[in-house]
Amino acid sequence: MKIGFTTSFPIEVVFAAGHTPIDMNNIFVTGNAAGFVEQAEFDGYPRNICSWIKGMYSVALSSEMDAVIGVVEGDCSNTHSLMSTLVDQNIEVISFSFPYNKDRNKLAAEIEKLEQYFNVKHSDVLEIKAQLDKIRKKLIYLDELTFKENKVTGLENHLWLVNSSDFNGDPEDFEKRLDKFILEAKCRKPMKTNYRFGFLGVPPIITDLYDFFLENNVNIVFNEIQRQFSMPYLENDIIDQYLRYTYPYSIFDRLKDIQEEIKRRKLDAVISYSQSFCHRQIDNILIKKYVDIPVLTIEGDQPGLLDARTKLRIESFLDMLKY
Repeated sequence: MKIGFTTSFPIEVVFAAGHTPIDMNNIFVTGNAAGFVEQAEFDGYPRNICSWIKGMYSVALSSEMDAVIGVVEGDCSNTHSLMSTLVDQNIEVISFSFPYNKDRNKLAAEIEKLEQYFNVKHSDVLEIKAQLDKIRKKLIYLDELTFKENKVTGLENHLWLVNSSDFNGDPEDFEKRLDKFILEAKCRKPMKTNYRFGFLGVPPIITDLYDFFLENNVNIVFNEIQRQFSMPYLENDIIDQYLRYTYPYSIFDRLKDIQEEIKRRKLDAVISYSQSFCHRQIDNILIKKYVDIPVLTIEGDQPGLLDARTKLRIESFLDMLKY
């Protein structure tokens, strides 16, 4: 079975059941993204709703998902209504929640509920976790090649980490391609750039953002949420793993991680990215307050290339850093 999902959750359960988890965000942004948005709006989705929600709706309809797991707590509140429209299209939906207060017992109950739904033993789930953690260790090394050795670009780092949300549905193939990439990247000469930036927030809907920064001698050596998708802490217990995963919880959980990585990676500045019509735009208030290096806020709306106004803002920000 093809099991779509709206954001990272314990994919180990789906793999243990012998099914294929599919991150619908990745299909949306790498496919006909504008067409997916247009189709959702044709079906009645409002203009002032996040493009990612509209994209996932169309992906679910066009990709023949057998079921969709909606993370209804810890991600986007619009997921509730997205799930309703999918039910109306005769798609089976399964809910999963990250408790906002990080209650360990509640998270354990949510994972157990998934295991019961897919009829898998907890021991089988932990066995899959051990297999995936071997790949995650390699992703940690890829991340180190990015910020320690300057041999991996921000875009490459972004793509590998963001795709670890589902390992492209095939962990074995993912690992083979990752091994090949790491072998090639290790042999590169270190890049020389003027600045080292961090990227905070959800992965961008803007397709040439990383390229534009690199063209301006900036390498992005920290992809905050993408790194979280790769589960970098390698906790032995799956509950602990998803408790340390910062994205679904408070902005203060994210800020602790961000502040640590700013120092560890010696960042010059950060980009705080958010999506139009998203509640996470409010988080920028606290990011600007508690991040003690320069912060550039960027907002994305429709999928596509950087607009002229945003390019000008980036160039002005870089000019400011010179003085």
